[in-house]
Amino acid sequence: MTAALGLGSAQFGTDYGISNPRGRVTEDEVRHILQYAADCKILPIDVAFYDGDVERILGRCWPFPSPFKPQIRTQSLDKGLDWIEARLKRSVDHMGLARAHAALVDCPEDLMGAGGADLWRRLEALRGNGMISKIGISAHIDDEPLLLAKRFKPDIMQVPVSILDQRLVEDGTLEALADMGVEVQVRSVFTQGLLFVPREGLPASLQPFGPHLSKLRRIMAEAGTDPLHAALSYVMNLKGVSTVIVGVTSAAELRAIVAASERPKPDLPWSGFALSEDRILDPRLWFLPDDELPQKPASHVIKAA
Repeated sequence: MTAALGLGSAQFGTDYGISNPRGRVTEDEVRHILQYAADCKILPIDVAFYDGDVERILGRCWPFPSPFKPQIRTQSLDKGLDWIEARLKRSVDHMGLARAHAALVDCPEDLMGAGGADLWRRLEALRGNGMISKIGISAHIDDEPLLLAKRFKPDIMQVPVSILDQRLVEDGTLEALADMGVEVQVRSVFTQGLLFVPREGLPASLQPFGPHLSKLRRIMAEAGTDPLHAALSYVMNLKGVSTVIVGVTSAAELRAIVAASERPKPDLPWSGFALSEDRILDPRLWFLPDDELPQKPASHVIKAA
């Protein structure tokens, strides 16, 4: 069984993606994308408050009644629990809805501190009163998603996984999460389009990885496939994954993704495509000079409630 598709919305509010030469998507195109997504029953919509004015854009562009299942994000715990709750409600209101499908903790570090248990209880209360149906966590690998899931028992855990970043597959995290009954969503499946960028178009910091990316594309071509099909096939057929979040800049791109998702999985040496260097796997580091790269943090210790 393959995973279902979900739609990211960052491109609707910002100039997002290393392979996106057109910048922010126009509202007319957003309407076309959403209509095609609705026609294809692609219903999860991942929404972040920091992606420009994306909440209001969605509210203006999607069909009513909306068939979608929007997922909204928490702001920093530094602003306090009341502010977090008010901002979640505002997100729902901006989208012209009465409720959201899910709320995801956007900064897992908030859960690891002294106020983490209170934050989670507040989200549970919002789930209880019907403003949201599910609660979850959007995590990176260094947030130790499996430990978070064991402590908080989220409905949803969203993590980055791709043909280049197979770390959570190799260490068994994805399967372990699914075995706990957690809905596993994967994002960054195209690494912001990195697989589609020619070697000469890579940022200076990623030039050392150019030969590996070129080799991958050559292997894919020799197997009769392409980066879009290969990257999508890899994540959609991973054991334990329920939803694959993809971002697009046009309805044509979404049509191509849907078509690729319906093709059989190609026969490729999947494990040989993986990389382990944070420099390429974490887009937050792409444009930092070498002397500003963060040191590897020590493992987080999650405090008991």
